[in-house]
Amino acid sequence: MKFLPGSRKVADLAGPDGSRARVRNSVVLAFLLLCLLAVISLFVGANALTISALMNDPQALQVLIISRIPRTAAVLLTGAALAVAGVIMQLLVRNKFVEPGTTGTNEAAMLGMLAATLLAPSMPVFGKMLVASVSALAGTAVFMLLARRIPPERPLLIPLAGLVYGGLLLACATFIAIQTDLLQYLGVWMSGEFSGILAGRYELLWLAGGLALLAYFAADQFTIAGLGRTVSMNLGLRYGQVLAFGIVTVSLVSALVVVTVGMLPFLGLVVPNLVSRIMGDNLRESLPVVAALGAGLLLICDILGRVLRFPYEIPAGTIFGIFGATVFLYLLLGRRSHA
Repeated sequence: MKFLPGSRKVADLAGPDGSRARVRNSVVLAFLLLCLLAVISLFVGANALTISALMNDPQALQVLIISRIPRTAAVLLTGAALAVAGVIMQLLVRNKFVEPGTTGTNEAAMLGMLAATLLAPSMPVFGKMLVASVSALAGTAVFMLLARRIPPERPLLIPLAGLVYGGLLLACATFIAIQTDLLQYLGVWMSGEFSGILAGRYELLWLAGGLALLAYFAADQFTIAGLGRTVSMNLGLRYGQVLAFGIVTVSLVSALVVVTVGMLPFLGLVVPNLVSRIMGDNLRESLPVVAALGAGLLLICDILGRVLRFPYEIPAGTIFGIFGATVFLYLLLGRRSHA
């Protein structure tokens, strides 16, 4: 039996109508909360904005259009895209403890950015993004080869190998940056913060959002691919094509985020695990909630970064790193909370 794109077979595994209604209610609630957080983000910052100021002060309206709206959109797109990339990587590797930050993908993208900066410093941002994407794609492919050599009964060795592999790539990038006096650039790419986002400096992230949306249309295929190569091919899935599409999607999203805002650790790991504990592993049902939760959590971290040391800012990546590390330890050491 073959599962074609758009097939209802996998979707039918979601459960009875009551379960579907519960899923729809969860999606609606998640997006309502996300809209509320987005409105709060528009009015939080060093320059206080109020509705009356927007109506009477042209400068306040300019701040909203040039800074606040692009920053909020960048946070939402980054959080949603990284969360989707994380769940795709987990399904393809069949391991709940991997994401672009634990597979060397981000570090490979950073190495590509460093090479582009050294070899062609006048290259436009889009060109650097392409170089970083190719580098991230190569780095992810190497990790997939490493993961295949790890015994399936030792799942915790996969993220451990990914962390060691990513650390090796980061060490190479750091050495090159020190030798070429580009260590400051490396620090910016590792910070994961949105204070420099303005209109005209974040538009590449719309491509990342588009890739996340495209992944939704292949959700059934990714769900089947998560069953393994042999089972997937027996069900009629073109496993090689799905695997290639997933790796390309993850690499492009990682490169776009690193180029625009820097590295954001644990986001692609924590969010899919939290959602799967509640909704299961059917990607077509859970992917909208994964994207919304990723965007919402990152937006909360960005808002907290703006208010905790007002008028100074703490990078959103730092705050989410603390939260993500705590949840990651819980996932490793805590008991499962559902059957």
